[in-house]
Amino acid sequence: MHVSQGRSAGLGLALASALTFGSSGVAAKPLIEAGLDPLQVTWLRAAGAALLLLPVAWHHRSLLVRRPALLVGFGLLAVAGVQACYFAAISRIPVGVALLIEYLGPALLLGWVRFVQRRPVSRAAAVGVALAVGGLACVVELWAGLGFDAIGLLLGLGAACCQVGYFLLSDHGGDDAEPVDPLGVVAYGLLIGTLVLTVIARPWGMDWSVLGRRADLNGTGVPAALLLLWVVVVSTVVAYLTGVLAVRRLSPPVAGVVACLEAVVATVLAWVLLGERLSGPQVLGGLVVLSGAFIAQTSAPRRAPAAPVAGSPPAAADGAEGPASPAGRLASGGGGRADAGAGPEGDTELSEGSQTT
Repeated sequence: MHVSQGRSAGLGLALASALTFGSSGVAAKPLIEAGLDPLQVTWLRAAGAALLLLPVAWHHRSLLVRRPALLVGFGLLAVAGVQACYFAAISRIPVGVALLIEYLGPALLLGWVRFVQRRPVSRAAAVGVALAVGGLACVVELWAGLGFDAIGLLLGLGAACCQVGYFLLSDHGGDDAEPVDPLGVVAYGLLIGTLVLTVIARPWGMDWSVLGRRADLNGTGVPAALLLLWVVVVSTVVAYLTGVLAVRRLSPPVAGVVACLEAVVATVLAWVLLGERLSGPQVLGGLVVLSGAFIAQTSAPRRAPAAPVAGSPPAAADGAEGPASPAGRLASGGGGRADAGAGPEGDTELSEGSQTT
């Protein structure tokens, strides 16, 4: 696959993931208003997707032996952790504030790469994150819900950290000698996440009759089961799969910035389908987020260098993290990912945006 085609495919997958994740709110809100608890909707979402992917999980059952830590980490962080921390946060602080804190994830990810892994990140990715966070503050109208609740803020940061885990874990396994099928990772992640969410959501107390009735979607009666089907298939299965594939073709930092579009998509869909008004600052904020995502994607990597990057630590011993690991691929332009379909040889063509911060 040509390098530019691989990058375009990665960007397309990242946008698809943001669109599908962002569509969950407009389908879930009528279910909540019909009588379901938000955590119960989250459990239904994860459990339905896990049930749908059971044949996939069985097909990839060898992953339980090959990569158990990856599967458990994905289930705990990418599925259960983000959801549980976010819903716990919005029980104490305004939704807009919690959403903004959660989407500090890409900024935290850049900080992890730059200061913990001590690897350079592209200036384009850093500028993109700054613009995306600023734009999100306008999209969620942060000033309308300012307040200080230490526990709520910590829970929001917990959701952001779990989001970082989602991007980092999604990047694992793409360049192994035996690549890990992302569909298998998503299937087992949802199964494990469902088990954890079962304890938190306590679905045995759910009013199951709600799913047999119609829910109100901006004055239109829509079968609740149909809304749930959308949340399960499109906003969960498709969203997670395209998200993991996008990270593997771009890099965690770049895919993270593009994922900020999820909040914009959710706001616009709520305006179109739920009749929720958009203010001038929200529209402006959405444009700023789009600008940030566009700038960040210009740093999408091309190929991983065959030799260590100047100034980076020497190659690790067998079994340790080396240049072909996710950490190594994050150098030079926020990733240095090998192109999808590339063999283990790895060409030495570097990414654009070689200036680093």
